[in-house]
Amino acid sequence: MRVLLTGASGGIGRRLRGLLKPHCADLVLSDIVPPADLRPDERFIRADLAKMEEVSAAVENVDAIVHLGGHSVEGPWDTILQANIVGAYNVFEAARLAGVRRIVFASSNHVMGFYPRARKVGIDALPLPDSRYGVSKAFGEALGAMYAHKYGIGVLCIRIGNVDDRPVDERRLAIWLDPHDLVSLIRIGLERDDLVYKVVYGMSDNARAWWDNSRAREIGYAPKSRSEDHAAAAMAAQARLPPDPVGDLLQGGAFCSAEYAARDRKPGR
Repeated sequence: MRVLLTGASGGIGRRLRGLLKPHCADLVLSDIVPPADLRPDERFIRADLAKMEEVSAAVENVDAIVHLGGHSVEGPWDTILQANIVGAYNVFEAARLAGVRRIVFASSNHVMGFYPRARKVGIDALPLPDSRYGVSKAFGEALGAMYAHKYGIGVLCIRIGNVDDRPVDERRLAIWLDPHDLVSLIRIGLERDDLVYKVVYGMSDNARAWWDNSRAREIGYAPKSRSEDHAAAAMAAQARLPPDPVGDLLQGGAFCSAEYAARDRKPGR
Protein backbone atom coordinates (compact mmCIF):
# COMPACT_ATOMS: atom_id res chain seq x y z
CA MET A 1 0.00 0.00 0.00
CA ARG A 2 0.97 3.64 -0.40
CA VAL A 3 1.63 5.01 3.10
CA LEU A 4 2.00 8.62 4.25
CA LEU A 5 4.40 9.13 7.16
CA THR A 6 3.80 12.46 8.90
CA GLY A 7 6.49 13.83 11.20
CA ALA A 8 9.11 12.29 8.93
CA SER A 9 11.77 14.82 9.99
CA GLY A 10 11.36 14.14 13.72
CA GLY A 11 13.40 11.80 15.86
CA ILE A 12 11.13 8.76 15.46
CA GLY A 13 10.30 9.61 11.86
CA ARG A 14 13.96 9.62 10.87
CA ARG A 15 14.37 6.14 12.36
CA LEU A 16 11.26 4.77 10.67
CA ARG A 17 11.93 6.01 7.14
CA GLY A 18 14.30 3.20 6.29
CA LEU A 19 12.64 0.55 8.47
CA LEU A 20 9.15 1.04 7.00
CA LYS A 21 10.16 1.42 3.36
CA PRO A 22 10.56 -2.34 2.64
CA HIS A 23 6.99 -2.94 3.83
CA CYS A 24 5.30 -0.31 1.66
CA ALA A 25 4.72 -0.18 -2.07
CA ASP A 26 5.35 3.55 -1.73
CA LEU A 27 6.31 5.54 1.37
CA VAL A 28 5.47 9.25 1.17
CA LEU A 29 7.17 11.53 3.69
CA SER A 30 5.68 14.69 5.14
CA ASP A 31 6.63 17.31 7.72
CA ILE A 32 6.74 21.07 8.06
CA VAL A 33 10.41 20.97 6.97
CA PRO A 34 12.09 18.29 4.82
CA PRO A 35 14.51 15.81 6.41
CA ALA A 36 18.07 17.12 6.30
CA ASP A 37 19.22 13.89 4.64
CA LEU A 38 16.38 13.45 2.16
CA ARG A 39 17.47 10.97 -0.50
CA PRO A 40 16.79 11.25 -4.24
CA ASP A 41 14.57 8.13 -4.11
CA GLU A 42 12.35 9.56 -1.35
CA ARG A 43 9.17 11.53 -2.02
CA PHE A 44 8.51 14.45 0.34
CA ILE A 45 5.42 16.66 0.62
CA ARG A 46 5.63 19.69 2.91
CA ALA A 47 2.58 20.18 5.11
CA ASP A 48 1.80 22.33 8.11
CA LEU A 49 -0.66 20.16 10.06
CA ALA A 50 -2.59 23.21 11.22
CA LYS A 51 -3.48 24.06 7.59
CA MET A 52 -6.16 21.78 6.18
CA GLU A 53 -5.37 22.55 2.55
CA GLU A 54 -1.76 21.43 3.00
CA VAL A 55 -2.78 18.27 4.87
CA SER A 56 -5.34 17.45 2.18
CA ALA A 57 -2.66 17.68 -0.50
CA ALA A 58 -0.39 15.34 1.47
CA VAL A 59 -3.03 12.62 1.99
CA GLU A 60 -4.17 12.58 -1.63
CA ASN A 61 -3.89 9.13 -3.24
CA VAL A 62 -2.53 7.34 -0.16
CA ASP A 63 -4.01 4.14 1.28
CA ALA A 64 -2.88 4.58 4.89
CA ILE A 65 -1.31 7.11 7.24
CA VAL A 66 1.24 6.69 10.02
CA HIS A 67 0.66 9.90 11.96
CA LEU A 68 3.74 10.87 13.97
CA GLY A 69 3.55 14.57 13.21
CA GLY A 70 3.02 17.36 15.72
CA HIS A 71 4.79 18.86 18.73
CA SER A 72 6.51 15.91 20.43
CA VAL A 73 7.12 17.33 23.91
CA GLU A 74 5.36 19.65 26.35
CA GLY A 75 4.86 23.19 25.11
CA PRO A 76 2.69 26.31 25.40
CA TRP A 77 -1.03 25.73 24.94
CA ASP A 78 -1.28 27.42 21.55
CA THR A 79 1.61 25.35 20.19
CA ILE A 80 0.00 22.12 21.40
CA LEU A 81 -3.43 23.24 20.17
CA GLN A 82 -2.34 23.98 16.62
CA ALA A 83 0.15 21.18 16.05
CA ASN A 84 -1.45 18.30 17.99
CA ILE A 85 -5.16 19.01 18.30
CA VAL A 86 -6.06 21.01 15.20
CA GLY A 87 -3.36 19.03 13.37
CA ALA A 88 -4.75 15.64 14.39
CA TYR A 89 -8.28 16.67 13.40
CA ASN A 90 -7.03 17.84 10.02
CA VAL A 91 -5.25 14.53 9.39
CA PHE A 92 -8.28 12.40 10.29
CA GLU A 93 -10.75 14.58 8.43
CA ALA A 94 -8.57 14.87 5.32
CA ALA A 95 -8.13 11.09 5.44
CA ARG A 96 -11.90 10.59 5.57
CA LEU A 97 -12.49 12.90 2.62
CA ALA A 98 -9.73 11.20 0.61
CA GLY A 99 -10.97 7.67 1.28
CA VAL A 100 -7.97 6.58 3.39
CA ARG A 101 -8.79 3.27 5.09
CA ARG A 102 -6.10 2.97 7.81
CA ILE A 103 -4.50 5.33 10.32
CA VAL A 104 -1.82 4.45 12.85
CA PHE A 105 -1.80 7.25 15.43
CA ALA A 106 1.28 7.90 17.54
CA SER A 107 -0.17 8.44 20.97
CA SER A 108 2.02 8.63 24.06
CA ASN A 109 2.68 7.16 27.47
CA HIS A 110 2.01 10.68 28.76
CA VAL A 111 -1.73 10.02 28.37
CA MET A 112 -1.29 7.92 31.55
CA GLY A 113 1.58 9.80 33.18
CA PHE A 114 0.02 10.50 36.59
CA TYR A 115 -0.34 6.84 37.51
CA PRO A 116 2.17 5.74 40.17
CA ARG A 117 4.98 3.52 39.03
CA ALA A 118 3.91 0.97 41.63
CA ARG A 119 0.66 0.32 39.73
CA LYS A 120 0.36 -1.68 36.51
CA VAL A 121 -2.25 -0.14 34.20
CA GLY A 122 -4.04 -1.53 31.19
CA ILE A 123 -5.92 0.02 28.32
CA ASP A 124 -9.20 0.21 30.25
CA ALA A 125 -7.75 2.46 32.97
CA LEU A 126 -8.91 6.08 33.07
CA PRO A 127 -6.48 8.43 31.27
CA LEU A 128 -4.44 10.63 33.63
CA PRO A 129 -2.48 12.96 31.36
CA ASP A 130 0.61 14.57 32.86
CA SER A 131 0.84 17.60 30.54
CA ARG A 132 -0.85 19.61 27.83
CA TYR A 133 1.01 17.31 25.45
CA GLY A 134 -0.54 14.27 27.14
CA VAL A 135 -4.00 15.86 26.89
CA SER A 136 -3.50 16.34 23.15
CA LYS A 137 -2.67 12.65 22.73
CA ALA A 138 -5.77 11.64 24.71
CA PHE A 139 -7.74 13.84 22.30
CA GLY A 140 -6.14 12.05 19.36
CA GLU A 141 -7.17 8.67 20.75
CA ALA A 142 -10.76 9.86 21.18
CA LEU A 143 -10.73 11.33 17.68
CA GLY A 144 -9.50 8.02 16.31
CA ALA A 145 -12.33 6.17 18.04
CA MET A 146 -14.91 8.44 16.43
CA TYR A 147 -13.43 8.11 12.94
CA ALA A 148 -13.18 4.34 13.32
CA HIS A 149 -16.74 3.74 14.50
CA LYS A 150 -18.51 6.52 12.58
CA TYR A 151 -16.59 6.50 9.29
CA GLY A 152 -15.10 3.01 9.05
CA ILE A 153 -11.40 3.90 9.12
CA GLY A 154 -9.29 1.22 10.81
CA VAL A 155 -7.36 2.95 13.60
CA LEU A 156 -4.52 1.74 15.82
CA CYS A 157 -3.37 4.12 18.58
CA ILE A 158 0.08 3.31 19.97
CA ARG A 159 0.92 4.82 23.36
CA ILE A 160 4.62 5.10 22.63
CA GLY A 161 7.06 4.79 25.52
CA ASN A 162 10.61 5.80 24.64
CA VAL A 163 11.99 4.93 21.21
CA ASP A 164 15.76 4.50 21.25
CA ASP A 165 18.48 1.96 20.52
CA ARG A 166 18.57 1.04 24.23
CA PRO A 167 17.02 2.18 27.53
CA VAL A 168 19.22 4.82 29.15
CA ASP A 169 17.88 5.00 32.73
CA GLU A 170 15.56 3.25 35.19
CA ARG A 171 12.35 4.78 33.87
CA ARG A 172 13.15 3.74 30.34
CA LEU A 173 13.75 0.15 31.42
CA ALA A 174 9.97 0.10 31.94
CA ILE A 175 8.90 1.99 28.81
CA TRP A 176 11.60 1.36 26.20
CA LEU A 177 10.55 0.62 22.62
CA ASP A 178 13.08 -0.70 20.15
CA PRO A 179 12.49 0.88 16.69
CA HIS A 180 12.15 -2.56 15.11
CA ASP A 181 9.42 -3.48 17.59
CA LEU A 182 7.65 -0.20 16.77
CA VAL A 183 7.67 -1.18 13.11
CA SER A 184 6.07 -4.51 14.06
CA LEU A 185 3.25 -2.65 15.81
CA ILE A 186 2.78 -0.24 12.92
CA ARG A 187 2.56 -3.13 10.47
CA ILE A 188 -0.25 -4.64 12.54
CA GLY A 189 -2.08 -1.33 12.27
CA LEU A 190 -1.57 -1.21 8.52
CA GLU A 191 -2.10 -4.86 7.63
CA ARG A 192 -4.45 -6.60 10.09
CA ASP A 193 -7.69 -7.39 8.27
CA ASP A 194 -10.13 -7.15 11.18
CA LEU A 195 -8.83 -3.95 12.75
CA VAL A 196 -11.56 -1.53 13.79
CA TYR A 197 -10.12 0.49 16.70
CA LYS A 198 -7.43 -0.50 19.17
CA VAL A 199 -5.26 1.25 21.73
CA VAL A 200 -2.02 -0.51 22.69
CA TYR A 201 1.13 0.37 24.57
CA GLY A 202 4.27 0.89 22.54
CA MET A 203 6.96 -0.99 24.46
CA SER A 204 9.37 -3.83 23.90
CA ASP A 205 9.61 -6.96 26.06
CA ASN A 206 10.21 -5.07 29.33
CA ALA A 207 10.34 -7.10 32.54
CA ARG A 208 9.89 -3.90 34.61
CA ALA A 209 6.91 -2.64 32.60
CA TRP A 210 4.18 -0.60 34.29
CA TRP A 211 1.68 -1.44 31.57
CA ASP A 212 -0.46 -4.46 30.82
CA ASN A 213 0.00 -4.85 27.07
CA SER A 214 -2.09 -7.99 26.63
CA ARG A 215 -4.32 -6.20 24.09
CA ALA A 216 -1.31 -5.77 21.80
CA ARG A 217 -0.38 -9.43 22.08
CA GLU A 218 -3.99 -10.40 21.29
CA ILE A 219 -3.65 -8.78 17.87
CA GLY A 220 -0.32 -10.41 17.10
CA TYR A 221 2.37 -8.23 18.66
CA ALA A 222 5.44 -10.22 19.68
CA PRO A 223 8.31 -7.85 20.63
CA LYS A 224 11.79 -9.17 20.01
CA SER A 225 13.92 -6.81 22.14
CA ARG A 226 14.33 -7.05 25.93
CA SER A 227 15.06 -3.98 28.03
CA GLU A 228 16.55 -6.13 30.79
CA ASP A 229 19.49 -6.91 28.52
CA HIS A 230 20.56 -3.28 29.10
CA ALA A 231 19.69 -3.07 32.81
CA ALA A 232 23.22 -2.78 34.21
CA ALA A 233 24.15 0.21 32.07
CA ALA A 234 20.77 1.88 32.58
CA MET A 235 20.91 1.58 36.36
CA ALA A 236 24.48 2.87 36.43
CA ALA A 237 23.31 5.93 34.49
CA GLN A 238 20.35 6.32 36.84
CA ALA A 239 22.68 6.51 39.84
CA ARG A 240 24.23 9.66 38.36
CA LEU A 241 20.91 11.49 37.98
CA PRO A 242 19.60 13.91 40.63
CA PRO A 243 16.47 12.76 42.52
CA ASP A 244 13.05 14.02 41.44
CA PRO A 245 10.66 13.76 44.43
CA VAL A 246 7.61 13.92 42.16
CA GLY A 247 8.71 12.42 38.87
CA ASP A 248 10.47 9.44 40.44
CA LEU A 249 7.13 8.22 41.83
CA LEU A 250 5.04 8.67 38.70
CA GLN A 251 5.05 7.01 35.30
CA GLY A 252 5.33 10.31 33.42
CA GLY A 253 8.58 11.25 35.13
CA ALA A 254 9.70 14.83 34.56
CA PHE A 255 6.51 15.64 32.64
CA CYS A 256 4.70 15.24 35.99
CA SER A 257 7.13 17.29 38.07
CA ALA A 258 7.19 20.20 35.60
CA GLU A 259 4.86 22.93 36.92
CA TYR A 260 3.74 20.58 39.72
CA ALA A 261 1.83 22.52 42.39
CA ALA A 262 -0.24 19.89 44.24
CA ARG A 263 2.10 19.95 47.22
CA ASP A 264 -0.64 19.18 49.74
CA ARG A 265 -0.86 15.52 48.77
CA LYS A 266 1.49 12.70 47.90
CA PRO A 267 2.05 12.35 44.13
CA GLY A 268 -0.05 9.54 42.68
CA ARG A 269 -2.86 9.84 45.25
